[in-house]
Amino acid sequence: MYLDVAQALPEIAPDLKRVEERLLLEVDSDLTFITQVASHLIVAGGKRIRPSLTLACAGIAASPVPEASIMGGVAVELVHLGSLHHDDVMDKAATRRNVASVNEKWDEITAVLSGDFLLAKASVLAAQVGTEFSELLASTIAELCEGQIREHQDAYNCDRTVESYEKSISGKTASLLSTSCRVGGITAELSSEEIASVTEFGRSYGMAFQILDDINDLIGDHSVLGKPSGQDVMEGNYTLPVLITLDSPAGDELRHLLAEEMQPPQLERVLELVRCGSGIRQAKDAAHGWASKAINALDALRNNSHSDKLRTAAQNLAESMLGNVAATAV
Repeated sequence: MYLDVAQALPEIAPDLKRVEERLLLEVDSDLTFITQVASHLIVAGGKRIRPSLTLACAGIAASPVPEASIMGGVAVELVHLGSLHHDDVMDKAATRRNVASVNEKWDEITAVLSGDFLLAKASVLAAQVGTEFSELLASTIAELCEGQIREHQDAYNCDRTVESYEKSISGKTASLLSTSCRVGGITAELSSEEIASVTEFGRSYGMAFQILDDINDLIGDHSVLGKPSGQDVMEGNYTLPVLITLDSPAGDELRHLLAEEMQPPQLERVLELVRCGSGIRQAKDAAHGWASKAINALDALRNNSHSDKLRTAAQNLAESMLGNVAATAV
């Protein structure tokens, strides 16, 4: 369901390896404990979508990519990892990437402080890349916080609007993906038009990405998600498919269920209502629209293997949303 940039663009593999090595170096500390905690989710793996986007965009102009692009890719991944440490505290999540979350393995204070440590390390790297990226990353972290606060304010709110939902995911997800692309363009010295193009690509892709992630939370398998299905609902985060269902004939029953203390039988009925209505299909349509916008944003790029593969990968993402609709909507 997701755009695996590293798989779609094998040319970035050597540079991605440089990012991976630098990630571990950046969290190395004289305090062995903080090194262990900060590297916990790095070692657990992940698709490295954000640094992969940085490398893919930088590769449009340069191969191998400049060291500044590697540093930019590491910085955006450190911000992402720091946000995961914080998110899991807020959500009281027990697992992440099929391993114990930091707050579960240690404690919440450790998770908060280690998340702060990762954000600080990202900021130091950004300053080394240059003033423009330093300011960009700081603004992006602020957007992440604003998006998360919007989501927190709307917790357990059955009257949450689609507009509020979109503003939240634009901040908490799309902003960092957009920055990931932009720093690749800046550090590889793409033209101003191309930098604007990859920036818009990243934001539109990020919107599609988050909507798909929210859909997957409702229809995905626990072993694939690395966390329990329906966790968003349990936490009072009513995402696009749920909001659409609330505005459907099934809305009254769904609203009644959400007003109760959520137990496994209630959660199963909530998931059934959302899966059997048009919420999943309409949410996929919305994600497809954002993916199409991302594809169109690439029109300004020069033609080479990196831009072609980015376009193909985005097209594959859009096409993935056309599958499984019949299986999830009756």
